[in-house]
Amino acid sequence: MSFRLASVLIKATIRALPTTLLIVIGSFFLFKLVPGDLVDVLDAESGGATPETVRMWREVYGLDLSIFEQLWNYLKNLAGFSLGMSPRFGVPVADLIGQRLPATFLLMIVSLAAALLMGITLGAIMSAFYARWPDRVISVLSIVFYSVPSFWIGLMMIVLFSIILGWLPSSGNRSIASSLTGIELLLDRARYMIMPALSLSLFYIAIFARLMRSSMLDVREQDYIRTARAKGLSEGVIIWRHALRNALSPVTMVAGVYIGGMMGGAVVVETIYGWPGLGRLAYESVMARDFNVMLGILLLSSLLVTLMNVLADFAHALLDPRVEIN
Repeated sequence: MSFRLASVLIKATIRALPTTLLIVIGSFFLFKLVPGDLVDVLDAESGGATPETVRMWREVYGLDLSIFEQLWNYLKNLAGFSLGMSPRFGVPVADLIGQRLPATFLLMIVSLAAALLMGITLGAIMSAFYARWPDRVISVLSIVFYSVPSFWIGLMMIVLFSIILGWLPSSGNRSIASSLTGIELLLDRARYMIMPALSLSLFYIAIFARLMRSSMLDVREQDYIRTARAKGLSEGVIIWRHALRNALSPVTMVAGVYIGGMMGGAVVVETIYGWPGLGRLAYESVMARDFNVMLGILLLSSLLVTLMNVLADFAHALLDPRVEIN
């Protein structure tokens, strides 16, 4: 790794960490402004606890302290690399997130890879057939995918592929009580992955395709592209060998920004498909007012977005030697 790339990586990391801390502190106060808390939920579920029981619950869970004392205790836990306990689930938050993280991480990796691969490919095709029917057809489809909510796409996929055609399972992430191994296990997990990953990635496919099309059209007007054409190179060689690398820079930058949105979209997608990941856990924690779990998920999401933005800066610097981060 060159000194310039190492400098870009270090500066991007230093710049991102304070932002993550501010997000966590700001979110803590926002959560505390939400009406109701864990004790209110427990009180409602118990059918009406006595005032003494409610007071005891608030003391046990530290909800009788002022908001600043609660924040200080939470930050002390973070300084000790602890996310605290989940009152609702009765286990450490870190363990709870660790159980759900692999499923969400796998879903996001597959969705992001599909979005980048299909978006870049479709964008390049659109630019190659500019103002002709492939460009127009893909442009219309990208507008549709951009406009339609992911939950509606998910429900329609369940109706079509699960209920009507019976091709794909409608919920879960693997067959229950099965002893599959090897390639059979991989195919089984892939069947459960197709609809959630596609529902989550279609929105980003549309964004990346439109962005790639615009970037490719700009790059194709550069002097070095004209020189390549003057040398007699074919249009395919010009696009894939000369124009693509420079056109990828805007896409890599935007991909890092949209990771946070993909995590938010996972809440909806995982709930629709019964996917046992962090998105579904976030939904369950909101309904139970388990703010320790919500803050843990938010912290993880912030760190993930920070990491992806650092990697996006690094990829941008790698693709374009002129890039420097101040």
